[in-house]
Amino acid sequence: MLILLVGCGVYLTVRLKFLQIFKARLWISETLGSIFTKKEKSESGISPYQALSSALASTIGSGNLIGAATAIASGGPGAVFWMWIAAFFGMATKYTEVFLAVHFRKKNGEGYYGGPMYYIERGLGREYRWLAVVFAVSGALACIGMGGMNQANSIATLLNSRVEFPPFVIGVILSLVAWKGISGGIGKLTRRVEKIVPVMVLLFVGMCVFIMFSDVKRTASAFAMIFKAAISPRAVYGAASGEMMRRAMRFGIARGVFSNEAGLGSSPIVHAAADAKSPEKQGFWGILEVFVDTIIMCTLTALIIVSSGESGKNLTGADLVTAAFAEHTGTFGELFVGGSVILFAITTILGWSYYGESCVFYLSGERAISRKIYRVVYALGVGIGATMSVDGVWELSDMFNGMMMAPNLIAVILLSDIVIKKSG
Repeated sequence: MLILLVGCGVYLTVRLKFLQIFKARLWISETLGSIFTKKEKSESGISPYQALSSALASTIGSGNLIGAATAIASGGPGAVFWMWIAAFFGMATKYTEVFLAVHFRKKNGEGYYGGPMYYIERGLGREYRWLAVVFAVSGALACIGMGGMNQANSIATLLNSRVEFPPFVIGVILSLVAWKGISGGIGKLTRRVEKIVPVMVLLFVGMCVFIMFSDVKRTASAFAMIFKAAISPRAVYGAASGEMMRRAMRFGIARGVFSNEAGLGSSPIVHAAADAKSPEKQGFWGILEVFVDTIIMCTLTALIIVSSGESGKNLTGADLVTAAFAEHTGTFGELFVGGSVILFAITTILGWSYYGESCVFYLSGERAISRKIYRVVYALGVGIGATMSVDGVWELSDMFNGMMMAPNLIAVILLSDIVIKKSG
C-alpha cells in the first residue's frame, strides 16, 4: 500500500510538472490570499474555505501529535524525513483527488455532494461501480475506526494516564458529544469548525515556535538529527542501520498518510461540497491542506519531541508528546498537550462523521434516512473506541486506511489524464 501510495504521488507530481513548487505562488494566492482579500459567499453548498476548515478539522487530529510521536518512537528521528517525502508527493495526489471530486460531483436540493465513489462510477463508467462500492464500504468502516475510535482512544488514554478517569465513562461522554456535534449535518458542522480550526492551529503553532526559539541550538540539532538518521543511518544506528532505515520509511510514510490523508479519498468528500469556482482552484485548497497538516503541524511536533531527548526513553503516543513538551515548559506543557489532543481529536471526530455519512448515503441509493442511522452507529463507535487498547485501535486504523486507499488510487491514476489536460 505504501509503495502504491508514494508511487502514485511521484507519478502525478511528474505529470503535473511539480505544481507543488512551480505553481506555489498561484495556489498560495488562491487559498491564503483569498482569505485576506475577500469574503466568499456561498449560494449553494459551502465555501471553499469552509471545505478546507472541515477537511483540516478531520486531518488535524491525534495524527499530528500521537501519530508523529509513534512514528519517531517506532522508526527513529529519520521517520520525520519520510513524513516530509510522503507529504510532498501527497500534495499532488490530494490536488488530483479534490479536482476529480469537484469535477464529477452531483447536486441536490441541499447542495453539492461527491467523492471517490462518484468519480469512480461517473468517471470510469458503470462497469466500475463495484470498485466504488468497495471504497464506500471501506470508507464507512474507516470513518468509524480511524475517525471515531482512534480519536476517542487518544483522549481516553491521555485522561486515564493523567487523572485515572475510567475509559468507559469517557466513552459515554464522547459518544454524546459526537452525537450532538454531528446531528446538524454539513452546514452546521462547517460553521462550527471554521471558527475552531484557525484558533487551535494558531495556538499550537505559537506554542511550538515559542519553544523552538527559546533554545535555537537544540532546534537546529533536532533538524540535523532528522536528516542524519534518514540519509546516513549507519552513523546513527551502526550495524542496525538497514533495519532502522526500513522502519523509518515504513512508519514515517504510514503516519504521514494518517496525518494528511492524501490518497485515502476521505477529504475530497467534503471538498466536493464546496461552492468552488473550478476543480483546479478547489484542488489548490487540497494542496494547502497537506502543507498545513504535515509540513507545518507534524514538523513542529516532531521537532519538539526530537529536541527534547525523550524519544529514547521507551515512550510512545501521548506519553511521548506530553513528556517532550513538559521537558521544555514544565506542567504547563503537559496541560497544553492534553488540551490540544482533546480539541484536535474532537474536531476530527466531527469531521470524519460526514465522510462516513456520505459513503452510506451512496450505498443506500442516496436515501436521506441512511445518514441518520449512520450517525447513531458512529456515535456508538466513538464510545467503544475509548475502551480499546492503543495497539488495537492503531492496527484497525492502518487496516482501514489500506482498504480505502487501494480503490481510490486505482481511480485517481486511471482518471489522471482529465486532471492533466485541464490543469494547464
